[in-house]
Formats: sequence, structure tokens, C-alpha cells
Amino acid sequence: MSFKLPAHFEIEPELREQLSNRPGHQRCLDGRDELLLVVHEVPLAGVPEREACFFWRRRDGRWAQSGGSGLSELGELLDRYAEVIDGHEGRLASSPGVRDICEVLRQAVPLVRATHNLVVALEQALVADVENREIRANRDRARELERAAELLNTDARVILDGWQAENTGEQSPVVRRLEVLTLRMNLLGGSCLVLLAISGLYGMHGTSPSLFGPLVCGIVLGGCATGSVLPWLAGRKIRGIR
Repeated sequence: MSFKLPAHFEIEPELREQLSNRPGHQRCLDGRDELLLVVHEVPLAGVPEREACFFWRRRDGRWAQSGGSGLSELGELLDRYAEVIDGHEGRLASSPGVRDICEVLRQAVPLVRATHNLVVALEQALVADVENREIRANRDRARELERAAELLNTDARVILDGWQAENTGEQSPVVRRLEVLTLRMNLLGGSCLVLLAISGLYGMHGTSPSLFGPLVCGIVLGGCATGSVLPWLAGRKIRGIR
């Protein structure tokens, strides 16, 4: 993403040589007699490009911004950061769903990174302009925004973890019931296989017609008895779950 400095920024060559065709990260460039502060607009989740804001300290010690002289736009930038963070905090406070929580997390991560780098850039500017109380005040406010962004990220993660734990607790009895039902089906299936094996064994060796009827009845009755007894053996586990 290419950029252009404001038209009235007649920066010295020593500063211009430190720039490329991209704005780069947030920082304060120190030239021979001038400074160029590069900060970023409020980031958007999923958008890697950043919109840069420039502040130029001239040789006479006065600061200039895109709209003219001074550093008022820096305070306005911090206002926009605060507004976005407050909006996400309000979203978490209003009984959010999992989609809301995930969206806040997506926004909180770049906010944490951006506010941290903003503090670093302002501290670099203070090293070269120690007596500037306006920059110091904005640096302190940026630190507060950094802490607020970190708390936003932490709160969203805690709420999401709590939501997951609560839903896991609600689903556990259902899962255990399904496990018991699966056990019952496996026991019934195993008993049927045994009875089928017995009947097949008799069939292979042959059975007289006089014994065929009693044998079939015995197999049926054995299957019913087994089907009744085996689920009863799992009854304790079922009652323990209930």
C-alpha cells in the first residue's frame, strides 16, 4: 500500500531517506533536525493493511499534522481507539453469544498489538522531544488504552472459556446416556451372535425333525432371557447416571 505525505510536509532528506513506498510500522523517525512520527489508524480485524497518520516536528520545534499545525489529531486518534474499545466492552457486558465473543476476540488481538506499538512510537518521540508535555500526556493515555485492550482480550477469552465449560457440563449426562445405550446394544448383539452360532452348529450336524421344534423354542426363549438379563446387568450404571 503506497502512501503520500501531506503536501505541506517539506521534510529534510535525512528523514525522507528512511521512508519507503509503504508507511511501515508505528515509529518515530529521527532526522538531523526534524522528527517524523508515524502512527496507525484503528485496525480492522482481517485487514492486514494499516492506514498511517503522520506528525512532523519542524526545525523550529513546532509540530505539524495533516490538517495544519499542532498535535490535536493525535488526541482525536486516541479518542477513536477508546470509542472502539468501549464499544466492544459494552458488547461483552450485554450477555453475548458465542458469535459475539469470537468477533470481539478477532478485534481485540489487533487492538492490543496496535496500542502497544503506538506507545512505543510515542516513547521514541519523547526521547527526542523530552520537554513536550502534549506528547507525554498522549503517551500516558495510549498506555491506558493498551491496558484496556489487553483487558478486553482477557475478558473475552474468560467468557468464552466459561461458556464452553458450561455447555460441556450440560452435554456430559447426555453423552453418558448414549454410552450406556451403546453398551446395551452391544450386549444384545453379542447374545444374538451366540444363539446364531449355536443354531448354526446344530444345523451343520443335522437335527432330527422330532427335535427341531423344541430346539427352535429353546433358542427363542434363550434369546429372550438373555435380552432381559444382560440389559439388567447395566442397570446400575444407568441408575448412577440418572
